[in-house]
Amino acid sequence: MALSSPAHSRFRAHSVLPGFNLALGYTLLYLSLIVLIPLSALFVKTATLGLDGFFELAVNDRVVSSLRVTFVCSLVAAVINAIFGLLVAWVLVRYRFPGKRIVDALVDLPFALPTAVAGITLATLYAPHGWIGQYFAAMGIKVAYTPLGIVVALTFIGLPFVVRTVQPVLEDVEVGVEEAAACLGATRFEVFRRVIFPAIYPALLTGFSLAFARAIGEYGSVIFIAGNMPYISEISPLLIVAKLEQYDYAGATAIAVIMLLISFALLLTINALQWWASKRGVR
Repeated sequence: MALSSPAHSRFRAHSVLPGFNLALGYTLLYLSLIVLIPLSALFVKTATLGLDGFFELAVNDRVVSSLRVTFVCSLVAAVINAIFGLLVAWVLVRYRFPGKRIVDALVDLPFALPTAVAGITLATLYAPHGWIGQYFAAMGIKVAYTPLGIVVALTFIGLPFVVRTVQPVLEDVEVGVEEAAACLGATRFEVFRRVIFPAIYPALLTGFSLAFARAIGEYGSVIFIAGNMPYISEISPLLIVAKLEQYDYAGATAIAVIMLLISFALLLTINALQWWASKRGVR
């Protein structure tokens, strides 16, 4: 049996954290109470429908339409946040301007603001007669009570995830490396593509994943601006709530399981892309 080195023994003796077995036990207990047991109950309740009942619900036109609205709007909002969240993070890291701390604090506003308040505010602003919506209405564009309104709400609540994920990585990117690349004749686009983007790509993909996952399960800020019209602007979380109000618990959990499986598959794909990019490197 190999003996531990004195340095390793001293580290274990003076470790602030408890031993590995105790820490692992607490970790598994915590994850079981918070994640595994609720998810298991979800599948157990759905199993009462049987395979035929589950698949009949899964291919229901209204359920499929709500899933399409939920995932498409969430994906669009996450892409928008990935682009403009990177731009906001870049401005906050690379420039100094009056009111910078205020702008930095405003990024965290969706975290602090109750989702219902955000939804009511956005619905008021983007309604056809609202402060902002009236200008879109004049151009023949209706924002509130349409899928476009859902995208606006999901973009609002997802922006901080991208900014706060990319911002610290941008702060670690040395400006001298960019200047050296520019001195060697690289254009601004080449500097971004070959120097900056490879460094921030994993963080940007992580922020995109967080914003996307957050948008899929959003409810409070969406129901007020969506209009909740079946086959048009009805989201899956609202359909789950409707099933619960009808005491159709098995149907509600079945829709939740479908959302969970689709979300897990998408996030697994994103993590696989992130792993592949980290192995090959972004060129």
